[in-house]
Amino acid sequence: MIYTVTLNPALDKTVEIPGIALDTVNRITEMRTDPGGKGINVSKVIAKLGGESRAVGILGGESGRTLEKLLENENFTTQFRFVEGQTRTNIKIIDRVGHTNTDINEPGLTVTNADLDALLNDLLAEVHAGDIVVLAGSLPKGAPQETYRVWTSACKNAGARVFLDADGALLAEGLKAAPYLIKPNDDELSRLAGRKLETIEELTAEGQKLLESGIERVVISLGGRGALYLRKGSTIYAEGLKVPVGSTVGAGDSVVAALAYAESQDMSEENAVRLSTATGAANVMCSGTQAAERSVIEALLPKVRFSKL
Repeated sequence: MIYTVTLNPALDKTVEIPGIALDTVNRITEMRTDPGGKGINVSKVIAKLGGESRAVGILGGESGRTLEKLLENENFTTQFRFVEGQTRTNIKIIDRVGHTNTDINEPGLTVTNADLDALLNDLLAEVHAGDIVVLAGSLPKGAPQETYRVWTSACKNAGARVFLDADGALLAEGLKAAPYLIKPNDDELSRLAGRKLETIEELTAEGQKLLESGIERVVISLGGRGALYLRKGSTIYAEGLKVPVGSTVGAGDSVVAALAYAESQDMSEENAVRLSTATGAANVMCSGTQAAERSVIEALLPKVRFSKL
């Protein structure tokens, strides 16, 4: 089973405003609201790929109930704990005239250590050896910086493979527990290294250092340039696919979803690279944080190009 953990979920409201301008009235031409948060996005994509997952997280208030309701029609189970406060609403503004995507994210509710401990205990009561746990996204107010380190250690002790998709101090802290897989982008890896990493060689060398620290797999997203897939004894560079852009929101989450699904299906490394590259591109073609249909992903699979370095 794949468990996705979203400690700071959101209602994602995506609006289209052609030629958005400051200090004036702007008219919305299209709008949609989706249940969001990185782990939830991962579960949505896993479902489209035909896999099973359970979305675990913390919700609050009427907005939390709305999010929970929106997930009823999704093909995965949920395990939420409700706390005081309101689940945040994030606004995504798409301007197809100016070719911009702007995110405005609320900070969200505040949690206590007791809230986090209760949810972690709920999760550990379900996790078995061989399961995959995806820890993804930002932390809510009140959550200690070491949360992902604590959760990674606890899930590893239960026999799970932990995929960590976080940034900055949260990623740095989580690395201390050596998760199974991490997926930083080039900017995130540069911040982790404390210097700008620009070339494929520099990024690969930094990724190799992470493998030496006990991490099994490092996937480095390069945006439109593609991605690097590293494991001990193997480095693969996959080119980015050129597709029409609907929304870049959730593109990284879809890559994590494909990697988790591929791992759960014992796919070969090459097939995992193909699937994650095609899945990421297919989801870029969607608006909002919708998950691409499997048929779209499969149509892109033959177009994936990669090479071993």
